[in-house]
Amino acid sequence: MTAISTKQREIIKGYLEGFIQGIVDEYKGRIIHKSTTGIEYLSRSSSNGELKPFQAALIPTELIRINQFERGLSTRLGNSLEECAKLIALEHHQDARRGYDIRAEVSIAAFEEVQRQKEYYESMDKKGQTKPSFEQMITAVLNARRFDDLATQTVRADLCIFANDGTEYLFEIKAPKPNKGQCLEVIQRLLRFHLLRGAKRPQLQAYYAMPYNPYGVTKAVYKWSQARNYLPFDEAVVIGDEFWNIVGGATAYEELLEIYLEVGREKSKYMMDALAFGF
Repeated sequence: MTAISTKQREIIKGYLEGFIQGIVDEYKGRIIHKSTTGIEYLSRSSSNGELKPFQAALIPTELIRINQFERGLSTRLGNSLEECAKLIALEHHQDARRGYDIRAEVSIAAFEEVQRQKEYYESMDKKGQTKPSFEQMITAVLNARRFDDLATQTVRADLCIFANDGTEYLFEIKAPKPNKGQCLEVIQRLLRFHLLRGAKRPQLQAYYAMPYNPYGVTKAVYKWSQARNYLPFDEAVVIGDEFWNIVGGATAYEELLEIYLEVGREKSKYMMDALAFGF
C-alpha cells in the first residue's frame, strides 16, 4: 500500500508546479546589469551589501540570475515541505493543519519556568554537566503551574497533526543545520506547546522536525554539533524518515521525493529557458 494516493499525488504535484512557477516568475524578469568597466562597477552601492565585483566580472548575467533563483527557492523550500506534509497527513490522520495557533490561559509562573528551563539546559552544557531530559523539563514546567496568575498566551506550531488514536503531534519544521540560538529557541517553543496544552507525552508529542538528513539516511550519522549539543536530540528531534513516517507511513519520504524528482524533470527545460534566455 502506498503512502500517497493517486489523487493526493496529483494535488501535491500541482502544488509543486505552482510553487516553481511562482518563484520563476519572480526571478525571470530581474534585470542584471553587466558591468563593462571596473570604474563603473566600483561606483555602485548596495544597501544589502550584495556587491561582488570579482564574481560579477567573471560570471555571465544568466548564471547570476539562476544562482539568485536557486537561493530564493532554497529559502522557501521549507514552505513547500510543510504543505506537502499537511497534504500527506490528511490521508492518514483525523486532521492536519499548518500554522496552527494554540491559545490558552496559562500560569505566568509556569510560562517563566519555560525560560528558566531553557537557560538551565544551556548552563549545564557550558559546565559539561548532565543536561535534563526533555521529559524532566516538561514535568518541571507543568509542576510550576499556579491558578492565581493566569494570562492568555498564544504559540504557533508549523504543523499540527491529530492522529486517529487521539495523539496530538506538534512540529517546528526547520532546516537541519540550526545555530545555537535557534536550538534553544526551539526548546522553549516545544515546552510552551506542552504548557498550553497542559499535557505530557505520549498524549502530546512535540518535535523539532528536520525534513531531511544532510549527512545520510540514519539519525546516527547526523553530525551537526549545534543541534546535538543544544537540543535534547534523541527525545525531541525527528529527522528524515522519522518525521515522514509519522506524517504518512514507512514509504512517505521516498514517494514524496519521487514527486519532487518528477516535477524537477518536467520543469527543468522551462526553468532554464525562462531564467537564462528570457523565454
